[in-house]
Amino acid sequence: MRVTPVLAFDLETIPDIAGLRRLRPQWAALGDRDLAAQVFAERREHTGGNDFLPLHQHRIVAIGCAFRDDSGFRVRCLGNPGDGEAKVVQDFFRLLDRYTPQLVSWNGAGFDLPVLHYRALVHGVVAARYWETGDEDREFRYNNYLSRYNARHTDLMDVLAMYQGRAAAPLDELARLCGFAGKLGMAGDKVWDAYCDGQIELIRNYCETDVVNTFLLYCRFQKMRGLLSAAAYAAEMELVRRSLQQTAGSHWREFLAAWGPDDDALE
Repeated sequence: MRVTPVLAFDLETIPDIAGLRRLRPQWAALGDRDLAAQVFAERREHTGGNDFLPLHQHRIVAIGCAFRDDSGFRVRCLGNPGDGEAKVVQDFFRLLDRYTPQLVSWNGAGFDLPVLHYRALVHGVVAARYWETGDEDREFRYNNYLSRYNARHTDLMDVLAMYQGRAAAPLDELARLCGFAGKLGMAGDKVWDAYCDGQIELIRNYCETDVVNTFLLYCRFQKMRGLLSAAAYAAEMELVRRSLQQTAGSHWREFLAAWGPDDDALE
């Protein structure tokens, strides 16, 4: 039986410094860190303490993808560390054009996809399959990537919280509650400092572990829905473990150690 391709994805972003220089010309001569500090301070004053920037002011530095299809399971960040943002964003939408996968995210509807929309628009990226709503493919009329309540994109955080923001749970905590590894010493609010320090590989590794946590939770969700039997779920867990054991990177050794021998031990 053919496996419907599943793509769990996640973005890591930093302030769009080049864009902010256009939007805030009074600070354009400042260095990157100083400019960002000014913009963060402005944002805190505007919100009363929160310095998280509006989504159109983010720049993507990594797109992590955990991909499951008939050939197995694999995980990586798109492109190479030195690739420009436009190429990485285009690579993401090319995956959708090629495979039409089931998209899975954690807060993808609230963050990742809107950021991708803005950055694709800025760079003139083509994303025909993603924006399909039935004009060219009738199957997309009632199940597409854009409608919040369609299944072609499953935002696990949104679905599990019944689309209530006050009920949303953090990926790290829910992953660990389910016996998975969770986050490993990195968090989204540390990405800008890591980027400024030249630690792009650290950011990419962090992004990759996030998408594996997301994929594992999706498998757990499918088991809860009755769409994966206990045996099929166990097989997916074993496939992911085996794939990570064969994938280079010290972050995978750390991830597997934190995951432990059996994620069902808490049941």
